[in-house]
Amino acid sequence: MIFQVARKELKSMFSSPMGWVILTVLIFVFATYFINAVTQYFSMMTGSIKSNGRIGVTLFVGQSLFGLASLVMLFAVPLLSMRLIAEERRTQTLTFLLSAPISLTEIVLGKFLGLIVFLMIIITVITTMLFTLNNWTELDFGYVFSNVLGLVLLVASFSALGLFFSSVTSQPVIAGLLSFVALFALLGIDQFLAANTSNPLSQLLQDLSLMRHFEPLSQGLIDSKDIIFFLLFTGIFLILTLRRLNAERLRA
Repeated sequence: MIFQVARKELKSMFSSPMGWVILTVLIFVFATYFINAVTQYFSMMTGSIKSNGRIGVTLFVGQSLFGLASLVMLFAVPLLSMRLIAEERRTQTLTFLLSAPISLTEIVLGKFLGLIVFLMIIITVITTMLFTLNNWTELDFGYVFSNVLGLVLLVASFSALGLFFSSVTSQPVIAGLLSFVALFALLGIDQFLAANTSNPLSQLLQDLSLMRHFEPLSQGLIDSKDIIFFLLFTGIFLILTLRRLNAERLRA
């Protein structure tokens, strides 16, 4: 049933203009940025820099592309996740979904999986762009894999949080706004509190920063601590969404 719910959500995304607009705009932005990054790399590396100052094309282009992707997903995921549950509550179809012969776990995981599959299309396009560079140079596949893993984990965290906020309101716009504000705060919390590192509470809050755990992966460093953080973050918000829907089912 999880896959049936996911297929339904994925189908609804492609049946709405917003899904196609977001997908088209993002692919266009990433393609344009990729071409500009490759062009800039050639212009910078053709004889004007000493050999010991040159950097690899994977690092130069990949760092720019995945850095842009992490920022763009901050806006794209709330737009896509805001309607997952809030829209069903607004149109009064959530009651029928909750009363259907399907568990809440399957509903939550199905909606989450549907969103992830949609976002994976974008990540696949980005990765394919980088792989095209392998036709004329030797790519650092370890660096690419680390960035892809980091971006997938980051997007999963975004999606779980967005799904939770979509479950607490009947207005998709409010859900999207709450998701964006929360994600923006969680991404930059370490920067806001950088001046007060001596405070234990401040240090704890900095450890909750999504960007702090994403940056090592974006640099090609795979640490189990960062992976576990993203998995726990995603799992916690999926559980919170499940509990929120369970409370609503009991009241119905």
